[in-house]
Amino acid sequence: MSAQPDHAPATGYAPAPGAPAELLAQLRADRRATTWVPAFEREWAAALDESRRTFSLAALYEVVQVWQGRVAAAPAVDAFVASGYDDSDFIDMAELRGRRR
Repeated sequence: MSAQPDHAPATGYAPAPGAPAELLAQLRADRRATTWVPAFEREWAAALDESRRTFSLAALYEVVQVWQGRVAAAPAVDAFVASGYDDSDFIDMAELRGRRR
């Protein structure tokens, strides 16, 4: 028998108590702040509503984890875009599936 209720998903990730505030400060300092801050705040508000409704912190943890990943990946994405990548060899899977018929 499990000690956790069936409806509470077990999460292996629990951010530090100050992580959301630190993350928001990072987002505000980023050049993408005009789009990232409102998006984070919307997702955080939705997760907070869900948390109040379900008595679970999982949604809040997920928002922090996803945004930490976005912030961490941003320099690599910027470098890729700045490299002048050539996506002309992109394969359109829908087109490819259409050819098989």
